[in-house]
Amino acid sequence: MHRFAAYGAAVLLSGTAAGGASAGQPEPWGLGFQEAVTPTMENIVWFHDIILLPVITVITLFVLGLMAFVIFRFRESRNPEPTRTTHNTLVEVLWTAIPTVILVLIAIPSFQIMYENDRIEQADMTLKTIGRQWYWSYQYPDHGDFEFDSNIIPDEEIDPSKGQLRQLSVDNPVVVPVNKNIRVLFTSSDVLHAWALPAAGIKLDNVPGRVNETWMRIEKEGVYYGQCSELCGTGHGYMPIEVRAVSQEEFDAWVEKARKEYAEAGDAPADEAPVRVASLTDAR
Repeated sequence: MHRFAAYGAAVLLSGTAAGGASAGQPEPWGLGFQEAVTPTMENIVWFHDIILLPVITVITLFVLGLMAFVIFRFRESRNPEPTRTTHNTLVEVLWTAIPTVILVLIAIPSFQIMYENDRIEQADMTLKTIGRQWYWSYQYPDHGDFEFDSNIIPDEEIDPSKGQLRQLSVDNPVVVPVNKNIRVLFTSSDVLHAWALPAAGIKLDNVPGRVNETWMRIEKEGVYYGQCSELCGTGHGYMPIEVRAVSQEEFDAWVEKARKEYAEAGDAPADEAPVRVASLTDAR
């Protein structure tokens, strides 16, 4: 477990299903993030709630108080003859130095979290996401290299009795095991897309001819939803993401079934092969 797990596990956020398995999805009048189910998202929640919100609150109150003081103290009725002062060296140094110090203090944990979330050295498995116009394809290179397409379920075919959700459920969801380090690769076969899964703290671009990389470890069984977050054309709003996190036993059973079902999918065409893996660690 990472160093922020204790805090992240205690945070109650919108997006928690009523009883049973967790369901990462939008909630009516929801406020805040969805429930964090990965170390990545727990780090993000910690950074947002413990560092950014207090800093932003203090700055906002200070600026509001300063504006109120200036409006009252230097109103026209009290100062019929406006001052001719044009420079104040101390004030100019302070309003340059203090914001700089604040930004540096914010940047230190921000960069640390960003690098921690960038990639993982010892992955238990790899999942490859391919953005297409306008659906997703998924490959499991460590489990027979099978591939399948994932399309939105049309409104008229939604079956609430099966737990299907309008504009979120798909015909072939992603299935992953819980408590496993999963390397996630991102590419595209046509235009820019973005694979975003809020509960996992993932939002990364799928770029044609290039592979981006991150990782996730979902620590709670459930169903988690996301959507394409890069304007990719007329079908942009119809590219939902559905991830089902299950036990290792359920995952192994699903893999055996999926290998047979998608046996004819084969490898991706050559023109969809990645050119290089892009990562923040390239600059290290």
